[in-house]
Amino acid sequence: MLFLFYVLPLQPQDKAVNTNYGTDEKLSFVGMTLAELIERFGVPKTVIAARGNELWQDDVIFRYNDGDFYIYSDRVWQVKFVSALGISNKDLKPAVLRVLGNNAEDMGDYVQLKISGMNWPLMLRVNFNNSGQVSAIYLYRPDF
Repeated sequence: MLFLFYVLPLQPQDKAVNTNYGTDEKLSFVGMTLAELIERFGVPKTVIAARGNELWQDDVIFRYNDGDFYIYSDRVWQVKFVSALGISNKDLKPAVLRVLGNNAEDMGDYVQLKISGMNWPLMLRVNFNNSGQVSAIYLYRPDF
């Protein structure tokens, strides 16, 4: 019995899957007002316009080192990250699925995850290139 006490802790442990996303600060970026965004990050490095298929889909994008913030009216509705929630650009798809856990939906060239517990619905979308590496990470309000 004493042998098991010393040997069992030496066995490799599986990395725990992160399912508590509500504590990640980056989740609070979606929904920020323009004033809150500028107060938090300062003046953006660049500001660009993105044309959608419909007029109502046009966005103004504030680019910062921490991400690209898509603005609708006076609020952030989407953020594009280089890394978020334990995932980074160029990570492989199996690693992303492991990090996101069983609630992630594999849609082929992207994975999506509904995030609950916030003031509004949030969705994480992770896009992959042809090599199966992360090419983009988006956090957004699907109701916009």
